[in-house]
Amino acid sequence: MHLVIPFAAPLSEAGQHALGELALPSLDALLGRLTADSLNEGDEYQLSPPHERVLARALGWRGADGALPWAARAAADDGLDTGDLAWGLLSPVHWQIGREHLTMDDPESLALDAAESRAAFDAVRPLFESEGWLCAWGAPTRWYVAHETLADLPTASLDRVIGRNPDLWMPEHPAARFVKRLQNEVQMLLYTHALNDAREATGRDVLNSFWLSGCGTHQPDRGEAPRVLDALRAPALREDWAAWSEAWRALDGGPLREALAHARRGEALRLSLCGERHAQDFVLRPRGVLAALRSRVQRPQATRLMAAL
Repeated sequence: MHLVIPFAAPLSEAGQHALGELALPSLDALLGRLTADSLNEGDEYQLSPPHERVLARALGWRGADGALPWAARAAADDGLDTGDLAWGLLSPVHWQIGREHLTMDDPESLALDAAESRAAFDAVRPLFESEGWLCAWGAPTRWYVAHETLADLPTASLDRVIGRNPDLWMPEHPAARFVKRLQNEVQMLLYTHALNDAREATGRDVLNSFWLSGCGTHQPDRGEAPRVLDALRAPALREDWAAWSEAWRALDGGPLREALAHARRGEALRLSLCGERHAQDFVLRPRGVLAALRSRVQRPQATRLMAAL
């Protein structure tokens, strides 16, 4: 069993305070039985967040920072024939545009239904197809594009950009200039689109841009996919630390309690705790009686370990 917990520890002052207030008895007990293994080190400015790096490694993928082909994998899961093309995930989003700030919201916050999403997709696809790009609709918040320039285009994960200024996350790459131009054209087209008129009339945020991510050609999975416990993701991206803390307590009382029972039976277990910079792996390994007793008496406090991630 391999469990991956993204957004286990935030970097913000408010998030660190919430982390310090948490009591996670199941996780504390579990870490008392596990041994620290590999540390996937990075920083908060890398295009690929720690949990994506951990997943890619578990799947046996190769790729530089920001060049992991999540789009091709998602497209295949959505029933598309990816072939040997280089794909990118095109996420319809709302950008909050102010005089002195720009922020990208979570695509899911638009709550697009299939009809709305397809209408917007059909409106913007000629802008891409006129430049020789292939476009495909996968789901309301998952559009796909394919083009040879996406084979080596590094892009920032959605999980890096949501709640932040997207302009600061545009890569310094020749193909990125073309993507930026398309963003501008899409914004102008959607500004007067009937879909957004209807959304504004009912007090909903408009769809006014897109984010491109996960570019590359499909890579086969060479390892077993871990179980990702992603309940912390949404509240962390909203910086809702009360909800994030509640989600942590639910994980501790559910999946992590089950993992603790798993470890007590001596069954194989790997746990990856992922923050904004690093991911720390813990594994179950045979230990001598004294070492096992010492680790349980001097049980590590999970929140202190995670504060460094």
